[in-house]
Amino acid sequence: MDYLKAFLIGGIICAVVQIFMDRTKLMPGRIMVLLVCVGAVLGFCKIYEPFVKFAGSGASVPLLGFGNVLWKGVKEAVDKNGFLGIFMGGLEASAIGISAALIFGYLASFIFEPRMKK
Repeated sequence: MDYLKAFLIGGIICAVVQIFMDRTKLMPGRIMVLLVCVGAVLGFCKIYEPFVKFAGSGASVPLLGFGNVLWKGVKEAVDKNGFLGIFMGGLEASAIGISAALIFGYLASFIFEPRMKK
């Protein structure tokens, strides 16, 4: 049942974002940044954590979850290191995910033929 719930919640998030991309003139990069910021704001408002407990990976994997991870990392680092935690907390909390994205993106560039759009 957990897999089904995660699939449905993650699918709903993706469907809402796809509708937003189709209905607005915003570029995909800006929408992605907006999702990360919304995730951080929802984490700040203490709304996202109960949502993650309910939805599991369906809520923690999309970009909203990345924003929440950044927020939690900054919050913990500020509590521990003060002002400098603002700059290092998000990077420490998300280093594994960022590294994985870079490594797998690099490996995918060997398998597929990347090229610029015309």
